[in-house]
Parts: sequence; C-alpha cells; structure tokens
Amino acid sequence: MKKITSITLLVILTIVSCKTKSIISSELTAQEENKVELCVADYLTEKEGAAKLKEKAKTYNTLAKWKSHVEEIKMNIYTGADLDKISQEEWDAEIKVIRSEKQIMNGYTVENISLETKPGYFITGNLYRPTTVTGKLAAVLCPHGHWFKPDDYGRFRPDMQKRCASLARMGAIVFAWDMFGTGEDTLHKHLDPDALKWQTYNSIRILDWISAMPDIDTSRIGVTGASGGGTQTFIIAALDYRVDVSVPVVMVSAHFFGGCVCESGKPIHKRGDFETDNVEIAASIAPKPLLLIGDGDDWTQNLPEVEYPFVQHIYKLFKVEKNVEYAFFKDEVHDYGLSKRVPAYKFLAKHLNLDLGKITNNKGEIDESFVTLLNISTLKVHPDRNLVPDPMNEFN
Repeated sequence: MKKITSITLLVILTIVSCKTKSIISSELTAQEENKVELCVADYLTEKEGAAKLKEKAKTYNTLAKWKSHVEEIKMNIYTGADLDKISQEEWDAEIKVIRSEKQIMNGYTVENISLETKPGYFITGNLYRPTTVTGKLAAVLCPHGHWFKPDDYGRFRPDMQKRCASLARMGAIVFAWDMFGTGEDTLHKHLDPDALKWQTYNSIRILDWISAMPDIDTSRIGVTGASGGGTQTFIIAALDYRVDVSVPVVMVSAHFFGGCVCESGKPIHKRGDFETDNVEIAASIAPKPLLLIGDGDDWTQNLPEVEYPFVQHIYKLFKVEKNVEYAFFKDEVHDYGLSKRVPAYKFLAKHLNLDLGKITNNKGEIDESFVTLLNISTLKVHPDRNLVPDPMNEFN
C-alpha cells in the first residue's frame, strides 16, 4: 500500500467532513472553470478590501460556519494550485540528502543541504542546529521573499542568517531554502506558470523531511518568512496540519494578493462562487498560534485597523484570543529587520518552548552579535554554481 502523505490525508478528511457536499466537490465543473479569476497584486482597493473583510466577519459569526469555510479554503488552495495534479509517486518519493560538513559557530552549526525530493528534482538550502540544547527539538522553517541583489540574495541575506542562527541558538532546528527557480535552483524558472504549485510542493516535502528527523518534536513546528516568504508561510500553515505556529511578516493584507506568479499565479483565491483572501488563509491556522507583523510603508499599513481585528474575531470564535498577536511598525519599511525579528523571536519562544535567554544580553535586550555572517560561496551547496541572476526578469 502506498504511503498517504499529509496533504493527501488532509484532502481525504476534508471531503469526508463536508457531509452536505458532493464527494466530487473538489473538481470544478466546466461552468466553474469559465469563472476562474486570478486575484493578482492590488486586486482590491484598500477601501474595498476593508469593506469585504467586515462583511466576512459578519458572515462567519459562528465557529461552525468558519470551520466549514476553512475546509473550502484548504480544498481550493489544493486544487487551485494544481497540487492534485502531482502524482502519488512524486509525493511518496524517497528524499535523498546531500550535505556538507557542519560549520561550527557560536551556539549553532550550519550545513549546506540539497534535498532530492523526487528523481532529478532538488531543493537547496541551509540547515541550522543548536549546539547547547539537547533532547527533542523544535523546528522552524524559514522561507525567503523576493530579494535578489547580488550581495543581498534570498536565503543568504544577512537578516536571514541572523534569524536562522538566532532561532537555532534558542533551541530549534532551522531550515532556509531557495525559492523555486532562484538561488542554486538553476533547473527551473521562478516565473514559470506552475511556480506556485511547485513552491508549495517544496514546503510540504521539506516538512516531510524535517518532521521525520529522530530528534524533532513534531508538536513544535513553526514557520516564518517575510514578503513572498510570508506568502509561503501562511499557505503551508493553512494546508499542512504539522505546522503548529505561523509568523507571516509584511505580507498579510485585505487588498493585496501577492504580485508574483509564485503567490497569485494560480486560482487559489477565487473560483466559481468561492472567494477568499490572504487574511482568511492566514487565519485558517486558528486555533493554533499566529503572529502578524506589518509596517506603514507597504500593503500591511492597515494591519491594526483592518486585518488584525478580523483575525482576532476568528480566534474569539475558538475562545483562544491569547494565541493571536500582531506587531506593527508605522515608520518602518518592507523588510524583516531586527525590530520585526524581536517580536517573532518572543512569539516563537513562547509557543515552541524555545530559550529566549540564549539570545538575550545582560540588559534584557535581544542581541544577535554572536552571529557570524557567512559569505554566499560558503553557504552554497554547489560552490561552483552561479546563482540564478535576476529571477524576476528571467523572461525579458
């Protein structure tokens, strides 16, 4: 008998639980196919997004109604992203690991990792581990966003290294990897129409790999990323029950749906009579812990007044308001800077039982000075391979 993957199990459970729906509800009719609509970038105005979210809060005024809608959200992401088009063999393929020697740092180690998740298909990244914490460990997945300057690129960025090293020193096994068709993934194009499908596949297969590690506590798995990494964060948190804590940064918006094909290039938001948005997708992890982080210089500028009240309403339905928080930086820009990392560290420490004291100085401040920033060539799995240049303009 073939192994049932987490995503397959999720779909089976969703179909079974929708007792009032047809068992073939996940398949679009020809009429629905004609009504498919992509929600890209600023699909709504700020005013429209806020108004729609208020109406949705009135609609989902009971826990039963919200849970039913969440089932639709998850099913629509699964089918809308064409994850159902991926063969069982591709889901079940043995994950083969190529790894470098560990680099021993101050309180953590770094390894360069390549995961062959199916024959000829590789995910390249870096694995960070603590050196002073033993026993069963938490895990944190750290996807990156669309930052591709030669000296400030993807998973190699200084803020990524600091985040991963800090979380590792606090007691988590942390994995940062290349977005589909970026970094060392020279076999694919980031702007491929199927980027969303394969990028989500990558997240699920990474969860397969990391949750199977013998020293992982599978009840303590978190994910956090900024911008396009924030999109990856709330999509995998919505789809996969193994994610226990979600921290999407500078991304969750009522009117902005993601501007890249890897975020909104598939009909995961609107098909037929079904409609959702990134706020609902982010909230679908409820009642598990969720932290939203925003700033005043991008599409998260209305977080305190628009997006957070809706998400708080959902958590109130579960009677677990303590599990949802937000951090907002009105005078800051679109990044995952230290001021944003601090609330993320505190939230992840609280809900994943990490040791915040490992990165706190004698003044009680978060101190990342122990982190050694490594150059890109040191962090590559393939030292002689050039990174994908300017992946956002690869078809021009």
